[in-house]
Amino acid sequence: MADPATYRPKPGEIPTGPGVYRFRDAHGRVVYVGKAKNLRQRLSSYFQDPAGLHPRTQTMVTTAASVEWTVVGTEVEALQLEYSWIKEFDPRFNVKYRDDKSYPSLAVTLGEEIPRVQVMRGPKKKGVRYFGPYGHAWAIRETVDLLLRVFPVRTCSNGVFKAARQSGRPCLLGYIGKCSAPCVGRVSAEEHRELAEEFCDFMAGQTGPYLRRLERAMKQAAADMEYEKAARLRDDIGALTRAMEKNAIVLGDGTDADVIALADDELEAAVQIFHVRGGRVRGQRGWVVDKVEDVTPADLVEHFLQQIYGDQRGDAVPREVLVPALPPDPEAVATWLCSLRGSRVELRVPQRGDKKALQDTVLRNAQQALVLHKTRRAGDLTTRSLALQEIADALGMDTAPLRIECFDVSHLQGTDVVASMVVFEDGLPRKSEYRHFAIKSFEGQDDVRAMHEVLTRRFRHYLAERAKTGEPELAGIDASETPGGSGPIDPDTGKPKRFAYPPQLVVVDGGQPQVAAAKRALDELGVDDVAVCGLAKKLEEIWLPGDDDPVVLPRSSEALYLMQRVRDEAHRFAITYQRKKRSKAMTSSALDTVPGLGETRRKALLDHFGSLRRLRAATVDQVMEVPGIGRRTAENVLGALAATAPRIAVNTATGEIVEDAPDEIVGADRSGE
Repeated sequence: MADPATYRPKPGEIPTGPGVYRFRDAHGRVVYVGKAKNLRQRLSSYFQDPAGLHPRTQTMVTTAASVEWTVVGTEVEALQLEYSWIKEFDPRFNVKYRDDKSYPSLAVTLGEEIPRVQVMRGPKKKGVRYFGPYGHAWAIRETVDLLLRVFPVRTCSNGVFKAARQSGRPCLLGYIGKCSAPCVGRVSAEEHRELAEEFCDFMAGQTGPYLRRLERAMKQAAADMEYEKAARLRDDIGALTRAMEKNAIVLGDGTDADVIALADDELEAAVQIFHVRGGRVRGQRGWVVDKVEDVTPADLVEHFLQQIYGDQRGDAVPREVLVPALPPDPEAVATWLCSLRGSRVELRVPQRGDKKALQDTVLRNAQQALVLHKTRRAGDLTTRSLALQEIADALGMDTAPLRIECFDVSHLQGTDVVASMVVFEDGLPRKSEYRHFAIKSFEGQDDVRAMHEVLTRRFRHYLAERAKTGEPELAGIDASETPGGSGPIDPDTGKPKRFAYPPQLVVVDGGQPQVAAAKRALDELGVDDVAVCGLAKKLEEIWLPGDDDPVVLPRSSEALYLMQRVRDEAHRFAITYQRKKRSKAMTSSALDTVPGLGETRRKALLDHFGSLRRLRAATVDQVMEVPGIGRRTAENVLGALAATAPRIAVNTATGEIVEDAPDEIVGADRSGE
């Protein structure tokens, strides 16, 4: 790797105006392209102390061997040149959006002598007008089938068209009235082109004038007693209306807009866009991107706008672009979009109303696309095997960790401290062996101490299972925390043993302190055959016990992706349990402490008396009137309620009756008696 100091430009060489710069490696390949309002200020930031750079930026500047720049007149020119160079050189360290699938579009080949309507995928071609993209090809075919009744445009392939022209007989669509049959001269090329242009106008959203024209023609035909023609026009109007109904109105003002939303994590981002034309969603598209550089949501939006609109012209760029965050230089980007469209383009973040609601819908699609992408990636056996081997190599393990356990601690400002254990076997989650822990040895906020307790309890179970054949009863272990898993089967009970399988790797959510606590817990129990590491969330660094420097995996490595997924799953599981426990504490009542009183009888008591106050005032015989409540249970219920009865006093200063009164008020009341 190169030392950035070896190719750092001399002081004063770099201009201070706007421009675009390129980093090249030792072989002359462009590895990164960027733009800046002030080239000197931006480039100088790359040549500071490498230890202060973001790991991804650090990798880029050490991979590069030279830097060059081009000065431009305005920031808009810099934006255009940056896009051109990214497209030309495809630099490895720039953000690259890739479709999460191939989306079909409805295309009209206006560049041909006899235009054709068809489904198209892939890059756009010159002389073809596109509508969409659509989520499914069948959605396009359904729409076209309805519109061909009114606009009988050619849909056949070139081979079928030539065969029909040579034979003098049209295809089946020509016979059933869904093609005007220009192949046999039923209409001229000019008349057919007119039909194709009307079809395009209708698809572009100009539906109102055409429907009104058909309605006038239908009424005129009925007035002239041409009832067959009027019926045909009525059916045409119905077909057009059904085609329009397939795209629901989402913006009542007939807006033309592209609505963009993104969902991201530390490694990847998913972007979704809804194409709204005439107030209706005409298409949807999605991309997934690896974060190969240190980018913010605003940076992602700018890169996305460049890549989606860089090759577009005219109406392909809508009047309004709704984004989740404005780019770093919104004025320059808006000016660039205006130059592509040839008229005003508004770039903004919706704050309220229908447009905000629609963007929320697009955001939900982006979040689901990111989850789906990660699920597909995790489901690939070859990828999982590669990830496990990379983890073993990075941590110096003899074999790949086929079973990984990850631990995370969660609390709310030191209250309701809990921990989670999630299990991944062969790179996939094994949810039947997930465990919850309630921290018992102390109160307050101490993640390190909590991590030590959890690891101690988990591996104390393991050692007991290994030494005994039956279920262990260990001090400090709550059976409710350790439901049956899928461990070795107990020959006596036929049930799985708890915590019987040891992991090859323990991952803790945190840095050096948490890793040291986990290692200390294992050492105290004499467990020396389990590897331990920690994953720090901020920079995704892997910490090993006793090491002063972390292990930094490549951002694109499958090992880092799997480690992150394991850590995030542990965090999710811990948060879920913590919230559940907090919610339960907030809804608990005095009846929860009555021994032998289950949920059904608690509900029966409250339904019978209506409130705890009335139940507290009842006698034992009255409580026994509730079905299923005997004398002993009734006495226990009233005893528990009496122990938790609120203290009632009269505030002598105000005359107010106070329940659960503090001591000073109760004392004041007594002194006045």
